[in-house]
Amino acid sequence: MDAEVTHSAGTPTDPEGGGPESSTETGGGRRPQWPRWVALAGSVVVLAAAGVGWTAYQKLEGNITTDTGTAAELKRYEKQRPAPMAHDAQNILLIGSDSRSDKNAEYGRDTGTQRSDTTILLHLAADRESATAVSIPRDLMAEVPSCRGAGGERTRAQFTQFNTAFELGGPACTIRTVENLTGIRVDHHMIVDFTGFKKMVNAVQGVEVCLKEPINDEEAHLELPAGRQKLDGEDALGFVRARYSIGNGSDTERMDRQQQFLGSLVKKVRSNGVLLNPARLYPLLDAATSSVTTDAGLDSLRELYDLVRSVRHIPTEKVQFLTVPRRAYSLNANRDELVQPAASQLFNLLRNDLPVTVRTGAGKDEEAGRTGRADEAEYGPSAMTGREKPDAAVPNPSTSPSTGPDSGPSGEPSEPSGESPTYRGTTAANGMCS
Repeated sequence: MDAEVTHSAGTPTDPEGGGPESSTETGGGRRPQWPRWVALAGSVVVLAAAGVGWTAYQKLEGNITTDTGTAAELKRYEKQRPAPMAHDAQNILLIGSDSRSDKNAEYGRDTGTQRSDTTILLHLAADRESATAVSIPRDLMAEVPSCRGAGGERTRAQFTQFNTAFELGGPACTIRTVENLTGIRVDHHMIVDFTGFKKMVNAVQGVEVCLKEPINDEEAHLELPAGRQKLDGEDALGFVRARYSIGNGSDTERMDRQQQFLGSLVKKVRSNGVLLNPARLYPLLDAATSSVTTDAGLDSLRELYDLVRSVRHIPTEKVQFLTVPRRAYSLNANRDELVQPAASQLFNLLRNDLPVTVRTGAGKDEEAGRTGRADEAEYGPSAMTGREKPDAAVPNPSTSPSTGPDSGPSGEPSEPSGESPTYRGTTAANGMCS
């Protein structure tokens, strides 16, 4: 009986027995089980990680909102649009919407319309050695073409405030207005609203700023002490939106502040290794993809990744921010007009993918910044012509024939001037506390 029990316990069919599965050919001892379990556990971890990675990828991909209507509308005017003039260079129009709908309702009453609170033309050089972000003032007087409204109605062409274009015809109308103004073809566009901006600042755990004096702005929901401090998303939004309680209350000064903040944001992302750290990169990608409405050319993670990868090695001192040369409009001091020929020279440089020289700091331009209006001297000797005729900078199309932003006397496109002005601005290397 005992022999039978021992034999039964040692059969290969008994997993607890001492049969071939649990003994060695020499010595009859037990083979250790842990390598098998380690391999199994490792397989589970790899499969789980792959599943999480795929799930995360799908989530980020699904976050992006694609704007197909703008491309369809722009296609109607393809023959009127500027042709790309520099191979591999990219011009991306960044539009900050002041919409109060949905989650943005806390910033004001939703009237069912929206304007472009901030508009920046971002030029990425073909060699990806530099990036130049040019702010276009919301108060700039410009020729807004006839556009198709949200309800399908057709608006009339008019000479009016620049940010009216977004209200009348959305991004397609804004893009056409920018192209008419600059002669530069817009390759892609991105729209970010208030909530999206907050999320991206929070994703990098705030941005550092330095304030010379305290801020108390009820309209922007902002109260900050003077000195060095880090702003989270809510305070950062208030900081870039605040206008009347800071400095001279001009939109020009607000644009300067926005450029400095964006420079600090870029510096924060680059210096802290966010782009190379998956744990820190994912929150930023989640915030960015869920906050952006973009055209079909940038509406996938692969396309966005390729774009980021192509620019991540640009030195911070070559990430430049400036405002298009402007001054008070001759017929309304509360509006702006272009300073010529400095503005046309800037557009020529960008369109031909030539270097733009940005000078940081104040110096003789500090007073122009305080008054909120640019002076021709800010752009160098080559920009001094035409000062006695300020109304010639941006002609009203209802009374003057339009020859384009960079045309000569005959209306033919002009070549870039041999002498280019220096533009006051900032770079991502500076930040706000340099």
